[in-house]
Amino acid sequence: MTDLTKIPVTVITGFLGAGKTTLIRHLIQNPQGKRLAVLVNEFGTVGVDGDILKSCADENCPAENIVELANGCICCTVADDFIPTIEALMALPVRPDHILIETSGLALPKPLLKAFDWPAIRSRITVDGVIALADAEAVAAGRFVPETEAEHDTPLAEVFEDQIACADIVLLSKADLAGDAGIAAARAAIDTARPVLPMTDGVIDPRVILGLNAAAEDDLAARPSHHDGADDHEHEDFDSAVIELPEIADPERLAEAIRTLARDRHILRVKGHVAVAGKPMRLLVQAVGERVRHQFDRPWQGARQSRLVVIAEHDHIDADAIRADLLAAL
Repeated sequence: MTDLTKIPVTVITGFLGAGKTTLIRHLIQNPQGKRLAVLVNEFGTVGVDGDILKSCADENCPAENIVELANGCICCTVADDFIPTIEALMALPVRPDHILIETSGLALPKPLLKAFDWPAIRSRITVDGVIALADAEAVAAGRFVPETEAEHDTPLAEVFEDQIACADIVLLSKADLAGDAGIAAARAAIDTARPVLPMTDGVIDPRVILGLNAAAEDDLAARPSHHDGADDHEHEDFDSAVIELPEIADPERLAEAIRTLARDRHILRVKGHVAVAGKPMRLLVQAVGERVRHQFDRPWQGARQSRLVVIAEHDHIDADAIRADLLAAL
C-alpha cells in the first residue's frame, strides 16, 4: 500500500451485546495477510471490549494498534476524539492495511459516516463497508419491534432500525441459539434489501465482509436514518452505571442476580470483571438481558477490583438500588 492509497475502514455496528467484539476478535485471528488496526468505542466509563481485544493482539494487530474510547459516542465528539484517534492510527510506524471500528451498541452509524467527509481524513481513508450485527434470537423474539400504536418508535427500535438501514451487510449473530426457525423469523423481521447472513461465535469468512469497496461516505442518501436533518443526536434515552462489588463466592449466584435485574429493572446489558474468593483469575461477566455468560479469562494484574457496567434505558438506571439488589443476592 502506497502513502497515496486510501486506507479502507470497516464500521461494525449493532445493538448492545450483538457480538461485535467477538466478530472483531475473529477478524484479528484471521487477518488474510492484512495488518489491522482497531478503534473500539464504549458507551460506559469502564472499557471492557478493548481489553478483550488486546488479549488477542499479535504481529498482525499489535496492542498499540488497538485503541479504546470509553464513555461517549465518537460521532458526537468528532473533532475532539474521532479525528485525532484516526490520525494517530494512520501515523503508526507501520501503516495499517485496514482499520476496524467497533461502535458502541447505542451508536447511530450514519453520523459517524458523515465524519469521514472531514477534510483532515477524507483524502486518506474510505469506508469500505458498514457491517450491522443483529442478535438473531432477540430479533426473532420481537425485542426491536416498534410500538405501532405509539406516536414514535421506541428508543430500542429506532437505534436498531438506523443500524440496519445504514448497513451494507447484516450478520445474524448467535444463530446457534436462534435455530432455523428463529433465523427465519429474524430474516422476516429485518426490513432490508442488503444481504443477511447467519453467524455463530463471530465466525465468518473475512473475505465476505472486508473488501466491499462500498465508499459508504459517498452513499449517505441511500442510508436513511430516523435522525436525518438533525444537526446531532443524543443518547438521553439510555444511561449507564458502574457498580463496584466486593469479592464474590459463587459466580452462578451472581449470574442469577443479573438475570433477576434484567427481569425486574429492565437492564439491557451488563459487562465487566469480578474477583472471586480464592481464585487468582478474574471473572469476565457478559450479559444481554437474562442471557448471562461468565468465564475466567486471565490472572488479575494490579488490584482485584470488581466493577460491572450496567446499561439500560434512562429511567431504569438507579446505581444505588442496583448495587443493593446485587449485594442482597450474593
